[in-house]
Amino acid sequence: MAEGPARSRKLGTAHVIRSERLTPHMVRVVLGGEGLQGFGAGAFTDHYVKLMFPAEGVSYPEPWDLDRIRAVYPRELWPRQRAYTVRAWDPALLELTIDFVVHGDEGLAGPWAARVQPGERVYFLGPGGAYAPDPAADWHLLVGDESALPAIAAALERMPAGAVVRAFIEVESAADEQEIAAPAGVRPVWLHRGDRPVGEALLEAVTSLRFPAGSVHAFVHGEAAFVKELRRHLRLERGIQRERLSISGYWRQGHTDEAWRAAKRDWNAAVEAEQDLAA
Repeated sequence: MAEGPARSRKLGTAHVIRSERLTPHMVRVVLGGEGLQGFGAGAFTDHYVKLMFPAEGVSYPEPWDLDRIRAVYPRELWPRQRAYTVRAWDPALLELTIDFVVHGDEGLAGPWAARVQPGERVYFLGPGGAYAPDPAADWHLLVGDESALPAIAAALERMPAGAVVRAFIEVESAADEQEIAAPAGVRPVWLHRGDRPVGEALLEAVTSLRFPAGSVHAFVHGEAAFVKELRRHLRLERGIQRERLSISGYWRQGHTDEAWRAAKRDWNAAVEAEQDLAA
């Protein structure tokens, strides 16, 4: 989910078909409906949509018109956006699958996914996206926490036969591991966080990894602090060129989603500039 500007201000529509709890902290929601005709996912494994949630206590005229809403309502009453990876897209069935990290009542989209019922209408922007495994790469590095799990799983399933892959996924415990239908020989290493800080186990795994020979194509996403450290390690200590990295913070501990989205572009630019100077 390499989040960027929305391609269109026109809202897509779908409705909830079904949902299921995959693990203690992951809920899968499948969307469908004729509003998904022409939905354009498929080229990238980190395709994402920006789901739209009404501001608390606000009902907008149906069908939603984002330009009209923004013209009529003050900014604090605009719909709230949450970007989520397209875990799977079936154009024949018009089914869009999205996996949500859920930690009780924490956040906005997670609690929604945990309680949503079939038939509920969903508005969204997108899809966006930028990454898919390069078949010409000698090997692939995939690294992330729960927030990046859907995109890493999609990338693992897209790997060609015989691909050399080093994949590390950090989750809270063994109960949060998932089966991933990757090609033979392609399997992630699951790291159980427990009471450790988010990303600490990932930092240890990557910095101690003996890299295979040849050119790497890397995907590193998750909490911003560990992503920053890994970006420094991969760019400066491992000498990986920027264009061979898909790397960004999906979220930042201690920040609301709105606050992080407002600061993210400048934060990423500052980190890149700092590391370019050090290179």
